[in-house]
Amino acid sequence: MTKHNQRVGKWGEEAVATYLAGRGYEIIARNARTPYGEIDIITKQGDVTIFVEVKTLRSSKNFFPEQNVTARKQAHMLACAEHFAMEHAIDQWQIDVIAVEGKAGVQPKITHFENAI
Repeated sequence: MTKHNQRVGKWGEEAVATYLAGRGYEIIARNARTPYGEIDIITKQGDVTIFVEVKTLRSSKNFFPEQNVTARKQAHMLACAEHFAMEHAIDQWQIDVIAVEGKAGVQPKITHFENAI
């Protein structure tokens, strides 16, 4: 991953953390590592733990950020969530995908896909 892509991804994750916190979600962890990969954000709302995959693009002229969540990525996300939930005795959980479009210094466009996988 290039430095540019890392900066864009980090900016998107920051925007999503702010978005979630502003909607009453409790941020539990960020960039949580499992043997199956990384979970961008782990949050909680009520009794439900939510594993969040963040996808960020600067613009979506012909392609949307959520289109980067391929079948292979979905399988990795599911394995990560299952592992984390089992390791932490979490019974109620879901996986959300949040797409971010924009760039630093500009209000991002955020699209939240709840219980996406």
